[in-house]
Amino acid sequence: MNNTLKNHKMLARLGQRGTFGMVMLEKAKKKEDLLVITADVSIPAGLDRYRKQHSDKFIDVGIAEQNMIGIAAGLASEGFDVYTTTYAPFHTLRCLEQIRMDIGEMKHPVRMVGLSSGVVLGMIGNMHCSFEDIAVIRAIPNIAIISPADSFELVKVLEALESYPNPVYLRLTSGAPSPIIYKEDYNFEIGKTISVKNGEDIAIFATGSIISEAIKAAELLELEGINTEVINVHTIRPLDNEGIKMVIKDKKLLVSMEEHVIAGGLGSAISEAIAMEVKKPPHLMIGLPSDYSRAGIYEEMLDYYGLTANKVAKSIKETLNNI
Repeated sequence: MNNTLKNHKMLARLGQRGTFGMVMLEKAKKKEDLLVITADVSIPAGLDRYRKQHSDKFIDVGIAEQNMIGIAAGLASEGFDVYTTTYAPFHTLRCLEQIRMDIGEMKHPVRMVGLSSGVVLGMIGNMHCSFEDIAVIRAIPNIAIISPADSFELVKVLEALESYPNPVYLRLTSGAPSPIIYKEDYNFEIGKTISVKNGEDIAIFATGSIISEAIKAAELLELEGINTEVINVHTIRPLDNEGIKMVIKDKKLLVSMEEHVIAGGLGSAISEAIAMEVKKPPHLMIGLPSDYSRAGIYEEMLDYYGLTANKVAKSIKETLNNI
């Protein structure tokens, strides 16, 4: 990792999309087998400089996401290190059959990068919001699902993918600037959760940039004497089942928090993982409902769906009072 990619404040200003483009630019200098394929989103994906400087390692298929996946799978089968990218709903739903057959079944190690997932593009409307992508990809075998907490963690993920043999869906959330979760370097491992705040009473498991609101909610709860642990679940598949079971063992309440519909998302994955545990705390799932009732700017969307720190803390206190 060069010094530029260790500058947390600069990466936060770029956001996860800009950071992705910067890392790809660095990768292209060292990797002859690198190929990036986009569906008409080189600028939104932070890839404008990459496109101009490495045109031999760049393919733009236009608004043809199904073709993008088929081309990517074919090139990966020939030994290329292939990244595909477009907005998350188009990357997962529009070309789902191709993902299922060309990547899930055939296990070609394509790295699919879904841009602006969650509700960050709510001002455009539901067409550009991606509420369902985790659930959809979880239903297809053999594909890892990773959602970094901040831009620096995205750098760590892209480093880890150098030696990861399986297909991956990389879910990028938040806009620019994005929250800073990590201010120092740390050990990152695909499939292993990370505790970002210690606490003895309850545990909040969160994925993606919404973890910043989870940390703020935990700080509010601390003011009322509720010691709260916050765990970064950057990898939804393979899920850190044993790590989760260890965290919740002595907790009064388990909370899952996600910028995704509750059905099929992080909360569902955790519930499945602990279903056979004899002793487990109640599980409060905080996420999006299964409807398309709202459009608005990011902050309004988070508030409307109860994903702000204040509303999360309130939900947790109400749940604790009813246990």
